Amino acid sequence: MTPRERIIAAIEHRQPDQVPVDLGSNPSSGISAIAYHRLKQTLGVTKGHTRVYDVVQQLAQPEEAVLDRLGVDVLDIGRLFNDRDSDWYDVTLADGSPAQYPVWFRPIQREDGACEVEQAGTVIARMPASGTFFDQTFFPYLEGYPEHFQGLSQAMQMVLWAALAHSPWDHARESDFWVQLRDRTLGLRQTTDRALMVVVGCNLFEWGTFLRRMDNFLMDLALMPDQVERLVTALMDLHMQTLVKVCETVGDCVDIIRFGDDLGMMGGAFMSRDMYCQFFKAHHAQLNRYVHTHTPMKTFLHSCGSIYSLLPDLIDAGFDIINPVQTNCRDMEPARLKAEFGEAITFWGGGCDTARVLGQGTPADVRQHVLDRLEIFAPGGGFVFNTIHNILPEVPAENIRAAFDAVAEFNGVQR
Repeated sequence: MTPRERIIAAIEHRQPDQVPVDLGSNPSSGISAIAYHRLKQTLGVTKGHTRVYDVVQQLAQPEEAVLDRLGVDVLDIGRLFNDRDSDWYDVTLADGSPAQYPVWFRPIQREDGACEVEQAGTVIARMPASGTFFDQTFFPYLEGYPEHFQGLSQAMQMVLWAALAHSPWDHARESDFWVQLRDRTLGLRQTTDRALMVVVGCNLFEWGTFLRRMDNFLMDLALMPDQVERLVTALMDLHMQTLVKVCETVGDCVDIIRFGDDLGMMGGAFMSRDMYCQFFKAHHAQLNRYVHTHTPMKTFLHSCGSIYSLLPDLIDAGFDIINPVQTNCRDMEPARLKAEFGEAITFWGGGCDTARVLGQGTPADVRQHVLDRLEIFAPGGGFVFNTIHNILPEVPAENIRAAFDAVAEFNGVQR
């Protein structure tokens, strides 16, 4: 099988020839730039650059040499943009390692060593001295909901996730963006046998937390349901405009479309099933229905935390794939998930506990842990290997290598 065939077979619950592998296909399956720099050194990759394409999370765009070495089967089409050396400039990361930022990103260095980002004279994001990611500092609807949502898109641009969007969306305001997106994607489709992913977001619950702040929006779900419904309806109007354009532009040449909406905490979902169905399920179903009706793309939902209680409804809403499969949360045990939902949805992630094992174990611990996960998740397809969310800055490079080498060992691939 080609990598693309392998990914599609797994998503369609057909046994692929090998367990497919991901690193960096989207900003929830990637690697910190700090960890990436060390990984390159460990792999002996001396050429190229550590380019921070997601500046909020400080994630590196994995290069071809690294993808080949780790056996990665899928690419983010966002990598097609910012492809010239002149699109980047040199910086030094918190640990002293060299990297590059996109030229449009110019955070302000404060006297205390912190970096801040201003939008329209307001500080919207801050990374403390020696920090490794930016925090949101401004919430446009903190004081309450507006009378109407005609200015919603402008309010969203005051949130770091939109204002500091990763590629390709950092080019979305260019007049020929959609033409560029199609032409570049078609070019990549003709030159790679890997699967392709496009990231669209279309977050609903999360945008409520970005605009109102988490504590307020959680209370709003119970105390101000009419306002929540107004906001979610307005968000869907904007999201559908984007989704239609994405499907028209690359729906025939991209394999997977990635949505996002973090619905879980360590101990359970942020809301009951009834509340999820009341506010969000029908809208998620609309997103999935549009994609499946108009394109052959598979739909991918990134949702952190313990979402066991919501999985039946997420499946019913039409999602093909769930990520990051946070198995260190309540009710998210791998064998339980595979037994109950393994025939209905593809698990993209869960292959290695990023915090406890990958970050704190030995290479031998990591190897055995990954092999154990593969024994559970791999049979019958429905699984793409990825760590639980992004690989963090402090993770030893030897452990990252051990994780991907364990997948190669399981697949019978010689390295």
